Amino acid sequence: MAVTDPLGDLLTRIRNGQRARKDSVVSPASKLRTRVLDVLQREGYIRGYSEEDLGPVKGVRIELKYFEGQPAIKHVARVSKPGRRIYSGSQDLPRVMNGLGITIVSTPRGVLSDAEAREQNVGGEVLAEVF
Repeated sequence: MAVTDPLGDLLTRIRNGQRARKDSVVSPASKLRTRVLDVLQREGYIRGYSEEDLGPVKGVRIELKYFEGQPAIKHVARVSKPGRRIYSGSQDLPRVMNGLGITIVSTPRGVLSDAEAREQNVGGEVLAEVF
Protein backbone atom coordinates (compact mmCIF):
# COMPACT_ATOMS: atom_id res chain seq x y z
CA MET A 1 0.00 0.00 0.00
CA ALA A 2 1.37 3.43 -0.95
CA VAL A 3 1.99 6.01 1.76
CA THR A 4 0.70 9.46 0.78
CA ASP A 5 2.59 11.31 3.54
CA PRO A 6 5.97 9.63 4.19
CA LEU A 7 7.06 12.13 6.86
CA GLY A 8 3.75 11.81 8.69
CA ASP A 9 4.22 8.04 8.59
CA LEU A 10 7.72 8.37 10.13
CA LEU A 11 6.49 10.64 12.92
CA THR A 12 3.59 8.29 13.67
CA ARG A 13 5.94 5.29 13.88
CA ILE A 14 8.12 7.20 16.37
CA ARG A 15 5.09 8.30 18.41
CA ASN A 16 3.60 4.78 18.50
CA GLY A 17 6.96 3.19 19.33
CA GLN A 18 7.49 5.47 22.30
CA ARG A 19 3.97 4.91 23.61
CA ALA A 20 4.59 1.15 23.41
CA ARG A 21 7.99 1.60 25.17
CA LYS A 22 9.93 0.07 22.26
CA ASP A 23 13.74 0.35 22.11
CA SER A 24 13.68 0.97 18.36
CA VAL A 25 11.31 1.23 15.41
CA VAL A 26 11.83 0.55 11.70
CA SER A 27 10.70 2.79 8.85
CA PRO A 28 11.33 2.81 5.10
CA ALA A 29 14.24 5.07 4.17
CA SER A 30 14.22 8.26 2.10
CA LYS A 31 16.39 11.35 1.93
CA LEU A 32 13.81 13.54 3.67
CA ARG A 33 13.29 11.03 6.48
CA THR A 34 17.04 10.74 7.14
CA ARG A 35 17.43 14.54 7.17
CA VAL A 36 14.60 14.84 9.72
CA LEU A 37 16.22 12.07 11.81
CA ASP A 38 19.52 14.02 11.65
CA VAL A 39 17.78 17.03 13.20
CA LEU A 40 16.10 14.88 15.89
CA GLN A 41 19.47 13.31 16.75
CA ARG A 42 21.30 16.67 16.85
CA GLU A 43 18.66 18.08 19.18
CA GLY A 44 18.76 15.01 21.46
CA TYR A 45 15.28 13.57 20.86
CA ILE A 46 16.51 10.17 19.57
CA ARG A 47 19.65 8.17 20.37
CA GLY A 48 20.43 7.55 16.71
CA TYR A 49 19.48 5.67 13.58
CA SER A 50 21.07 3.19 11.21
CA GLU A 51 20.23 2.02 7.72
CA GLU A 52 19.32 -1.62 7.11
CA ASP A 53 17.82 -3.76 4.35
CA LEU A 54 14.12 -4.60 4.54
CA GLY A 55 14.10 -7.08 1.71
CA PRO A 56 13.87 -5.26 -1.62
CA VAL A 57 13.82 -1.77 -0.04
CA LYS A 58 16.11 0.11 2.33
CA GLY A 59 14.93 0.97 5.81
CA VAL A 60 16.03 2.92 8.86
CA ARG A 61 16.10 1.58 12.41
CA ILE A 62 15.47 4.47 14.82
CA GLU A 63 16.75 4.06 18.39
CA LEU A 64 14.29 5.79 20.70
CA LYS A 65 15.41 7.74 23.74
CA TYR A 66 13.94 7.71 27.25
CA PHE A 67 14.77 9.81 30.31
CA GLU A 68 13.95 8.33 33.73
CA GLY A 69 11.47 5.96 32.12
CA GLN A 70 9.64 8.72 30.22
CA PRO A 71 9.91 9.22 26.43
CA ALA A 72 12.20 12.07 25.35
CA ILE A 73 9.53 13.11 22.83
CA LYS A 74 6.33 14.14 24.62
CA HIS A 75 4.61 15.50 21.51
CA VAL A 76 5.36 15.22 17.80
CA ALA A 77 3.00 16.62 15.18
CA ARG A 78 3.07 17.25 11.44
CA VAL A 79 2.45 20.93 10.67
CA SER A 80 2.65 21.18 6.87
CA LYS A 81 0.50 18.45 5.36
CA PRO A 82 0.09 17.30 1.75
CA GLY A 83 -3.26 19.09 1.52
CA ARG A 84 -2.06 22.34 3.10
CA ARG A 85 1.56 23.46 3.00
CA ILE A 86 2.73 25.93 5.66
CA TYR A 87 5.65 28.24 4.88
CA SER A 88 7.36 30.70 7.19
CA GLY A 89 10.08 33.34 6.94
CA SER A 90 13.15 33.19 9.15
CA GLN A 91 11.83 35.77 11.63
CA ASP A 92 8.30 34.31 11.69
CA LEU A 93 9.21 30.71 12.54
CA PRO A 94 6.95 29.42 15.31
CA ARG A 95 8.43 28.84 18.77
CA VAL A 96 7.32 25.58 20.38
CA MET A 97 6.76 25.64 24.15
CA ASN A 98 8.40 29.09 24.30
CA GLY A 99 11.69 27.71 22.96
CA LEU A 100 11.75 24.40 24.89
CA GLY A 101 10.70 22.40 21.82
CA ILE A 102 11.80 22.58 18.21
CA THR A 103 10.21 23.18 14.84
CA ILE A 104 11.68 21.20 11.93
CA VAL A 105 11.96 23.34 8.79
CA SER A 106 12.84 22.39 5.20
CA THR A 107 14.96 25.26 3.85
CA PRO A 108 17.07 25.84 0.73
CA ARG A 109 20.07 24.97 2.97
CA GLY A 110 18.62 21.62 4.04
CA VAL A 111 16.38 20.41 6.83
CA LEU A 112 17.09 22.46 9.97
CA SER A 113 15.67 23.12 13.41
CA ASP A 114 14.02 26.51 13.95
CA ALA A 115 17.04 27.82 15.92
CA GLU A 116 19.46 26.82 13.14
CA ALA A 117 17.20 28.40 10.49
CA ARG A 118 17.00 31.69 12.46
CA GLU A 119 20.78 31.68 12.90
CA GLN A 120 21.32 31.18 9.15
CA ASN A 121 18.49 33.67 8.38
CA VAL A 122 16.52 31.28 6.13
CA GLY A 123 12.87 30.32 6.11
CA GLY A 124 11.01 27.50 4.43
CA GLU A 125 8.34 24.86 4.83
CA VAL A 126 7.46 24.09 8.45
CA LEU A 127 7.46 20.28 8.54
CA ALA A 128 6.82 19.32 12.17
CA GLU A 129 6.95 20.41 15.79
CA VAL A 130 8.54 18.35 18.57
CA PHE A 131 8.75 18.75 22.35
